[in-house]
Amino acid sequence: MTAEPIAATPDGKDWTWVLREPCPECGFDAAVIDRTTLATLVRSCVDAFQARLARADAARRPSAEVWSPLEYACHVRDVCRIFDARLRLMLTEDDPVFANWDQDETAVADRYWAQDPATVARELRAAGEVIAEAFAAVEVAAWDRPGRRSNGSVFTVDSFGRYFAHDLMHHVHDVS
Repeated sequence: MTAEPIAATPDGKDWTWVLREPCPECGFDAAVIDRTTLATLVRSCVDAFQARLARADAARRPSAEVWSPLEYACHVRDVCRIFDARLRLMLTEDDPVFANWDQDETAVADRYWAQDPATVARELRAAGEVIAEAFAAVEVAAWDRPGRRSNGSVFTVDSFGRYFAHDLMHHVHDVS
């Protein structure tokens, strides 16, 4: 059984600013993302994680407070699942408010560090494909449909997709 590592440094930032300006850490620029390429972008990020999870050191943290590629992959898998559920809410309900999700709490509760990289790779591939297909199927008239986080951040399906794209691309950068 894998021992519980010390907690990774929690990320309390409100990353919605990446919709207005490029991310200096990973280079993501929401303004240049074409929403019709979201599905391709998701698949590309999933592919990058597949390669990283296949390495023998996938579960090794670069430092005690920073997630391993395995832990990031678990997070990205869960992000794909959460964003898929939220996207479906935006497409079927009027201005839904999303339930809170504590990514750090989930990482500990689900023991990200102890999961099997091959299993995570399969689950990430499946979750990535589901949300890629969901974005590919968004009809033109639906891109402006709203949804909100409980903290008041308002998204359209379009801005939500761009925000999601940053999350994935940023974590590919994290494990590169």
